[in-house]
Amino acid sequence: MGANNGKQYGSEGKGSSSISSDVSSSTDHTPTKAQKNVATSEDSDLSMRTLSTPSPALICPPTLPGFQNGRGSSTSSSSVTGETVAMVHSPPPPPPRLTHPLIRLAARPQKEQASTDRLPDHCMVHVFSFLPTNQLCRCARVCRRWYNLAWDPRLWRTIRLTGETVHVDRALKVLTRRLCQDTPNVCLMLETVIVSGCRRLTDRGLYTIAQCCPELRRLEVSGCYNISNEAVFDVVSLCPNLEHLDVSGCSKVTCISLTREASIKLSPLHGKQISIRYLDMTDCFVLEDEGLHTIAAHCTQLTHLYLRRCVRLTDEGLRYLVIYCTSIKELSVSDCRFVSDFGLREIAKLESRLRYLSIAHCGRVTDVGIRYIAKYCSKLRYLNARGCEGITDHGVEYLAKNCAKLKSLDIGKCPLVSDTGLECLALNCFNLKRLSLKSCESITGQGLQIVAANCFDLQMLNVQDCEVSVEALRFVKRHCKRCVIEHTNPAFF
Repeated sequence: MGANNGKQYGSEGKGSSSISSDVSSSTDHTPTKAQKNVATSEDSDLSMRTLSTPSPALICPPTLPGFQNGRGSSTSSSSVTGETVAMVHSPPPPPPRLTHPLIRLAARPQKEQASTDRLPDHCMVHVFSFLPTNQLCRCARVCRRWYNLAWDPRLWRTIRLTGETVHVDRALKVLTRRLCQDTPNVCLMLETVIVSGCRRLTDRGLYTIAQCCPELRRLEVSGCYNISNEAVFDVVSLCPNLEHLDVSGCSKVTCISLTREASIKLSPLHGKQISIRYLDMTDCFVLEDEGLHTIAAHCTQLTHLYLRRCVRLTDEGLRYLVIYCTSIKELSVSDCRFVSDFGLREIAKLESRLRYLSIAHCGRVTDVGIRYIAKYCSKLRYLNARGCEGITDHGVEYLAKNCAKLKSLDIGKCPLVSDTGLECLALNCFNLKRLSLKSCESITGQGLQIVAANCFDLQMLNVQDCEVSVEALRFVKRHCKRCVIEHTNPAFF
C-alpha cells in the first residue's frame, strides 16, 4: 500500500470524488509525480584520465634536474633518451561552495521523501482521527494510500458537518452509501452524527440516517429548523440504541415518540419505550404540556432534560414529567414563565436524585418553591435562580441549611437577597465554588467578606452592578487565591 504513495487515485471507489464535491467546497490540486533524481557529479578525477595528447606546457625535457632527483615524479625516466615525458598534474581544487540558501538549493536538486510518507499507517489514522468530516474527505483524494487510510472504519464512528451552505441531505446520502459498501444498506460503525447549524438539513437527511444507521447513539441537529416530528419519530424508532438527542432550536419539533408502525411491532412487555437519556429541546417554542406528556411517557430513562425557553409549558407538564421520568438528574426550565411554586413542588418529588436545576427568570417562583426543593433535594449541587425576584433571605437560608453540598449558586437579580442570606450561605455551604450576585442591590462588602472568610475554594464570584467597596474585593482576593472576580468597579484591578 505504501508503494503507491505518489499515484493519484482516480478509478477506485466511485464515491470518492462525489463525496468530496458534496462535503467540501474547496478545490483540490492533483499531486504531481516527483522527477527522478539525477546524480550530478563533478568531472571525473583528472588523475584517472590518460592524456593521449598532452599540451605543450606539460611536455618537459628528460634531463630536467628536478626530475633526475625524483622529486617531481614517482618513477624516473632519465635512462630513456630522446623521449618526452607527459606529466599529469593533480586535479585543480574545486571552486568555493556558495553558501546562499537559494544557490545551495539549486545546486542540489535532490528531493527528499515527504515526511508524511515515512509515518506508518496507524500513525496516519491517528492523525486523521482529529479531522472533521469534510477535511477527511479531501484527504481521501490525495493518493491511493491516503484513500485507503481515510476510509478506515475506525475513523467513521462520527460524522460532523457544519455550515449553512453545506448540502447536508446529499452529503449524508453519499457518505452512508460509501460506508455501507462492506455491509450493504447498513452502516454498523457509525454511532454519532453532528450536523448542528446546518439549516439545509431536511426530513430527507434524517430519514437517510434512520434507514442506514441502526447503531446510532448520538444525534445533534440543533438549529436545523426545517426538520419536523415525523423525521424525529423515524430516527428514534429505527435507532433503538439512541441515547443522546439534541433538537434545540428546531421550532417544528413538538414531541418525541415512536412511529405508529414501530409501536404496533413492540410487544406489551416492552412498553413502547425509547432509550434516550439526554434530551435538549431548548427553544422549541411550540412544545406544550401534551407534548411533554408524550415525551415523558415514551422516554422514561431520561436523566438530562433541558427545556429552556419552552414558553408554553406549565406546572401540569412538569407533573407528567415527574410521574414517568423518575431518574432525572439535570433539569432546566429557564425562561418558562408559567412555571410556579406548584411546579417546583412536583420537581421536588425527584428527591435526592436531582443534582442540577435551572429555574432562571421564572418570575412566579418564590421562597415557597425554594423551600420544597431544599427540603427534598438534599444532594443538589447546582441551582440557577437568576431573575426570580420573589426569592428572599428566607429562601436562601432554607437552601443553605438543607443543601450543604451546594457548589454553584446563581441568585443574581434577586433584589430581596441581602447580607443576612449570604451569611447563612457562607456558614453552611463550605464547598461553594461559584457564586453569582449580579445586580443584587442589597448586597454590601460585609456579606462578601463573610463568604470569603468561610468559602476558601471559591473560584468565581460575580458582583457586577453591586455596591461593593474596593477593600471588600481585595479581602476576597486575599482569602480566595484562585477566585476570579467579575465586577464593575473601575478602582479594583
